[in-house]
Amino acid sequence: MTEIWHNPRCSKSRQTLAILEDRGEDVTVRRYLDDPPDAGALRSVLTALGVAPIELVRTGEKTFKELGLSKDSPDDELIAAMVSHPILIERPVVIKNGKARIGRPPESVIDIL
Repeated sequence: MTEIWHNPRCSKSRQTLAILEDRGEDVTVRRYLDDPPDAGALRSVLTALGVAPIELVRTGEKTFKELGLSKDSPDDELIAAMVSHPILIERPVVIKNGKARIGRPPESVIDIL
């Protein structure tokens, strides 16, 4: 099964979901703004992505600045911020068989399908 952390208001997220559906993937759609991941789920995805927490954070979001975060913020602080403010999570994230990709560009998820 394939999971997508999806924001239907985001064009990249919609395009990525369309790729999954066009390829016949059995997709679980997680609207992460309504159903935010906990710290454990975020850590698992970060491991699957092979990236540091800052690479999953939308640093251009107003909330990032309002919380006083920076690119030098500790990993645990960034993860806690993403749990409390899921708008900070880069989207979309596609997870399949222990691997994950950020759908930017949307076609970047194809190699894990």
